[in-house]
Amino acid sequence: MAAHPSWKEQLGPRIREDWSREIDVFETQLELRQLGKIEEKLFAETRLRRGAYGQRYDNGQRHDGQSPQTLAFPARPTKGPGTVWDAPGMMRIKVPYGKLSAEQLETMAELAEEYSDGILHVTTRQDVQLHFVHIEDTPDLMRRLAAVGVTTREACGNSVRNVTQCTSAGVCSGEAFDTTPYAHALAFFLLGHDDVQDMGRKFKVAFSGCRQSACGLTSFHDIGAIAATRVSSGTVLRGFQLVVGGGLGAVPQAAQLLEDFVPVAELLPVSQAICRVFARLGERENRQRARLKFLVKRLGIDEFRRLVREERQELRPDPRWTAFLENPSDGDERPLRAAAALSAQVADAAGAEFARWRADNVRAQKQAGYSIATVSLPLGDLTCHQARAVASIARQFTGDTLRTTVDQNLLFRWVSDADLPAVHAALAQVGLGDGGAGTIADVTSCPGTDTCKLGISSSRGLSAELRRRLRVVEAPAARELHVKCSGCYNSCAQHHVADIGFLGVSRVVNGRRVPHFQLVVGGQWTENAGAFGLAIGAVPSKNVPKLVDALVARFTAERAPGDGFRAWALRVGKKEIRAMVDAHAHVPPYDADPSYYADFGDPREYTIGDIGEGECAGAVVSYLEMGLAASEREVFEAQLLLDQGDAAGAAGRALSAMLQAARALAREKSPNVSEAPDEVVREFRAHFYETKLFFDPFVGGKFAHYLFNAHAEPPKVATRDAAHQRIEEAQLFLDAAHACHAKLLAQASNTAAE
Repeated sequence: MAAHPSWKEQLGPRIREDWSREIDVFETQLELRQLGKIEEKLFAETRLRRGAYGQRYDNGQRHDGQSPQTLAFPARPTKGPGTVWDAPGMMRIKVPYGKLSAEQLETMAELAEEYSDGILHVTTRQDVQLHFVHIEDTPDLMRRLAAVGVTTREACGNSVRNVTQCTSAGVCSGEAFDTTPYAHALAFFLLGHDDVQDMGRKFKVAFSGCRQSACGLTSFHDIGAIAATRVSSGTVLRGFQLVVGGGLGAVPQAAQLLEDFVPVAELLPVSQAICRVFARLGERENRQRARLKFLVKRLGIDEFRRLVREERQELRPDPRWTAFLENPSDGDERPLRAAAALSAQVADAAGAEFARWRADNVRAQKQAGYSIATVSLPLGDLTCHQARAVASIARQFTGDTLRTTVDQNLLFRWVSDADLPAVHAALAQVGLGDGGAGTIADVTSCPGTDTCKLGISSSRGLSAELRRRLRVVEAPAARELHVKCSGCYNSCAQHHVADIGFLGVSRVVNGRRVPHFQLVVGGQWTENAGAFGLAIGAVPSKNVPKLVDALVARFTAERAPGDGFRAWALRVGKKEIRAMVDAHAHVPPYDADPSYYADFGDPREYTIGDIGEGECAGAVVSYLEMGLAASEREVFEAQLLLDQGDAAGAAGRALSAMLQAARALAREKSPNVSEAPDEVVREFRAHFYETKLFFDPFVGGKFAHYLFNAHAEPPKVATRDAAHQRIEEAQLFLDAAHACHAKLLAQASNTAAE
């Protein structure tokens, strides 16, 4: 009797041959790494390019109470001399432009249940992540995904990341045209392409159907493609306005116009040319300046445009450039059920919960009788049981029209209006019937200290608390606000474009480390993320909810008709808002309220070590706190100057703030340092940069270079954008100075103990 085929053999015919080969190669590399025959540095890039990512474990603490661990990706038992992993990691799954079928979602639910902690996490790039996955399970996980048309390839690493798109593409009344077939074509054209395998850093692409709404948030992407049309000889031509060199991260930069109109037939070759220029000329030595935005800034947009056009002319013709135009089926989405109106009687009978959900989570499509229905996911999470239920609802009511969103939610498209009560009832049965999607309570959060190795403060803990408190906000203008919380400066939650944004930092108060968040105001979500905010001041984590309450109340009371939060903030001015920050900045002594010294959702004391409070530590605190406070003041004054239109003054004040902080530190090692900038920089470099005292564990001496570069090359022309960037850099330098302050305290404590 013939042997029954294994599950791998059964899946084999369903997997693309090239994907199957890729997974086989990865599995072999994994085995070689476990035998110690591949260096960890090489294997790290290999696994990253296949979506296998290291994560923090248990908020950076081991269960046995030993030192914090931020290990690489794990394996279960040790298999050989080359294996060092001993904790779970994360698997990132690419979902191009957020489109999911019911079968794909069910498969992810099965994988979450079998290999992970039973939770699917939707990210701000429309990906799905599974946490606490063991490395030895990843090849099997990849095969099961590949069998339903999903890949993890190039979900991480120095590659083209998931291509994102407005979730309303094809059903929005304001779009120029449906960008879906073009997003699909570019995503799979660049996937594994030879010309994107040698880039020095990650590369992000987004599509938007219009310019005026948030849509694809194209302004902070390496390539942003905005749908546009032109009329030629009576024929309407489709194309894209292409912008390049955008990015968030520590210092955001708005994308710049590359071409006002690129015909759809040129989208793929022009994008290929951009990638080739980036791969050839992008930074290699300094990883922190390796994104495309730095290359565009260094070359200037005119020179970059010339190089791209030149590169485009030299490309070898590729039939894939236009093959997809012959049958753009990926944008040809069809409803499962016929359109039908929802009667007032049926809507009333569905009850108050349905009415609230419908008001917040349902939007009409341009196709009469159909709606988009959003599924609110607190913090972007849903259980495997909930995911199966969503897939079942899709099979019954909408077909394969699911989308993941950049707001970390899910949505159904093509819901017949008459089916809305039944869809809501089915969602409510599994705890997904809440309203609030797209409102102030729909707080976006990165993983923060829960699982991210870069997390400084608990963004998820804070976001959960804000979500709970903001559900009661009723004022219509306030309910439209966007709140976003990042656990560090990297802006994974996109705090720079929120109405009210936060990024995690830490401060030393009374000799102890206290979790804080910087308030970021001035961001703009609409017009494809039309403006970036600036950090205005830090408050302890436990006071952030009170600060948000105060900001929302004041905005509601004082806004002029038509004012959004950005307009109100600009009118009120940063000085007034900073006063609100200062009013919430107090940290009580530890004995009076120890809760301030722990992060949200974590009962343990927030600390990097047992920092003492002896005489030596007290001396360090006394002087440094005064110097750093003065630097904080100068950064804020730089913002005020920028608001007044004095770009040169703002840039100069930001540099002065960095020099102030650097001198305060340098005097701890060399008390006679003068105020002369050259001497300050020289002494700071000798005592803090060359000794690596100022280094961040993950970005090295990057923040010190902000001072060195600003001192060596002051801006020749102080534009508003240049001054804005200098202020961002000064704030990051100051945050690093606070971290260095903590190191000095620890050193002083250790010396006293000896």
